[in-house]
Amino acid sequence: MAARKNTSRKRRLLRKTKQNRPVPAWVIIRTHRHVRTNPKRRLWRRTDVNVG
Repeated sequence: MAARKNTSRKRRLLRKTKQNRPVPAWVIIRTHRHVRTNPKRRLWRRTDVNVG
């Protein structure tokens, strides 16, 4: 991550990167495949992150 960002913006970007991961395998097993995909999943090229 670039150095010329303020800390609050970095924290918001970090939160978005943590949210951007697949659903764990144990969740899929536990819910009997009712929960398969993460609705908050995002590709860095396709969608924009509105963190300011």
